[in-house]
Amino acid sequence: VRLVFENLPKAYANGGDLVARAHMMSAAAMGATAFQKGLGAIHSLSHPVGALYDTHHGMTNAVFMPYVLAFNRDSIEERIGRLAAYCGIKGGFDGFAKAIIKLRKELKVPHALPGLIKGLDMDKKRKTLIADMAVVDPTAGGNPVKLTKQAALTLLENAIAGTI
Repeated sequence: VRLVFENLPKAYANGGDLVARAHMMSAAAMGATAFQKGLGAIHSLSHPVGALYDTHHGMTNAVFMPYVLAFNRDSIEERIGRLAAYCGIKGGFDGFAKAIIKLRKELKVPHALPGLIKGLDMDKKRKTLIADMAVVDPTAGGNPVKLTKQAALTLLENAIAGTI
C-alpha cells in the first residue's frame, strides 16, 4: 500500500517514469498475492455494477472503496490504523480515509457512481438486483462485516449519492 501511495501519483502524472511504474508493478504483484486472503464488499459490489454498466473494474473498486471502508470501520479500525502508520499517514483510520479521498481526487477518480456512469438513473429494481448479485458474489464472504442485502443496498445508495 505504501508503494501505491508513493508511486501511483508519479506514474499517473508521468507515464515515462519507469521507476514509479516498476514500483507499481511490484505493488500489483503484491496485491495479486493478497487476493488469497479474500476481497470483500468492494469487489462484490463492483462486479455487478461492472457487469450491468460496463465499467472498468479497478475504477469501480476505487469509487466504492471509501464507502466500504466506512461500513467496515468497527472491524478494521485498528488494522487500518497500523497500515496508516506504516504508510506514514497520521490520524489512524480517519487519516487513512482522508488520504484515500485525496489520492482519488489526485487520480481523478469520481467521488460517486454518477461520475463513473454518465446519465446514471438507477431505479429500485436495478438497485435490488445489484444488491442481490453482490451478496452472492464469491468475494462477499471475505468482507470483515457480513454483507447483507440491506447493507449492499445502503452502500450502493451511498456511492450513488456520494455520502460517506
